[in-house]
Amino acid sequence: MAQWTSAVGAAQLARLLNSQQDRPAGPGTRRPPAYRALADGVRLLVLEGRVPVAARLPAERELALALSVSRTTVAAAYEALRAEGFLESRRGAGSWTAVPAGNPLPARGLEPLPPEALGSMIDLGCAALPAPEPWLTRAVQGALEELPPYAHTHGDYPAGLPALRAMLAERYTARGIPTMPEQIMVTTGAMGAIDAICHLFAGRGERIAVESPSYANILQLMREAGARLVPVAMAEGLAGWDMDRWRQVLRDAAPRLAYVVADFHNPTGALAGEDQRRGLVDAARSAGTVLVVDETMSELHLDEGLEMPRPVCGFDPAGSTVITVGSASKAFWAGMRIGWVRAAPDVIRSLVAARAYADLGTPVLEQLAVNWLLSTGGWEEAVGIRRAQARENRDALVAAVRRELPRWEFSVPRGGLTLWVRTGGLSGSRLAEVGERVGVRVPSGPRFGVDGAFEGYVRLPFTVGGAVAEEAATRLAAAAGLVERGATGGDEGPRTFVA
Repeated sequence: MAQWTSAVGAAQLARLLNSQQDRPAGPGTRRPPAYRALADGVRLLVLEGRVPVAARLPAERELALALSVSRTTVAAAYEALRAEGFLESRRGAGSWTAVPAGNPLPARGLEPLPPEALGSMIDLGCAALPAPEPWLTRAVQGALEELPPYAHTHGDYPAGLPALRAMLAERYTARGIPTMPEQIMVTTGAMGAIDAICHLFAGRGERIAVESPSYANILQLMREAGARLVPVAMAEGLAGWDMDRWRQVLRDAAPRLAYVVADFHNPTGALAGEDQRRGLVDAARSAGTVLVVDETMSELHLDEGLEMPRPVCGFDPAGSTVITVGSASKAFWAGMRIGWVRAAPDVIRSLVAARAYADLGTPVLEQLAVNWLLSTGGWEEAVGIRRAQARENRDALVAAVRRELPRWEFSVPRGGLTLWVRTGGLSGSRLAEVGERVGVRVPSGPRFGVDGAFEGYVRLPFTVGGAVAEEAATRLAAAAGLVERGATGGDEGPRTFVA
């Protein structure tokens, strides 16, 4: 059986390779042989995630014609990639991209830093902000006042408290998406929601299409569930989804599920437009793929006057294709582990029935707190505080990184909590390692890819501002200097991820 899960056409690969010519070469760089330049170009596309791992490459003759080079040049480039572990081949199945064995995904940078370590370490690993007080305290106090009637029951509500389900349905309806409480299930955070969806729809060995890059914790959740991840490269910068690639993957791989973040994508910050949303829903419907849409960042629009597109589920009026996941964790506070699923009533019933073998239900007190916020106007006040804080932090971090690390490249998103940064050719994994030694914690790019892509990136969240943001950038610059000099304290290896 072939090991590839998607395919890259000759014309598409030629366009990607030609786009690399716009990047300036380093000082004193000699022009490599044609086959070596081609091999390096493909390798860079894989490491940056612009060509997914396990993507079938065009035949030698097809690519030679598209690039106007000899077939011998392409054959030599493919052979070099195979020798380096970036290409695998099988007679009759073709050749597909890979990453060398022995390069495990970095394990650092996303788990919350212990509070006792915060005094000496600037934590840029976790994209979460402190609670927007006084609204957390008020919400808990309001929940305690509402608790007594529930305390006289068994406390198990597998679908969620009826009052909160009704409130969430009402909010979707107010956004122009008519919704009944029977279409809502309350979960233990967005992670709990997606875990339940994966177990219901995608058994072990099923294919799940994911954006590349994507949210690291969700990727790991899916791996541990036994899914076969099919990466679909994002468009450059903040352009959102590459719809040609999505249509091709959905048609060729026919994944059971697809997971996307349409609103201020984590980690890139991209905001998908309405045409992209409509096109992806249509493509998923045609392929028989269930589209799981993560809306956890949807309320974190930071720029004034930004008009948000319609929710993705608004392009699926029959409710047969899109499942929406929301959460209080990003918009309000990560410690408020309340999430929810919006889907067709029969899907909700199946998710609720399966819950008897998982966590049985979500804590009542936290549900009451979120319901209090939503019903009193406290939610809007709290989210307003969160937006102002994230906007101030974003602007401070952007200014500091541009000053201290002028070679690093990024596009400034209009919302969300994350900045996706190309590190000027430095290894993101080495930056993460050395960063902890100089007092700044940052997750490396490969955490957000499938099988080792994005080595030349790091993710910087908007969790610090002011003088702390400036100090974070200073420490990152110190780490970058150590990486450039090869002073990593371990195996020296290559200093950068490009030859």
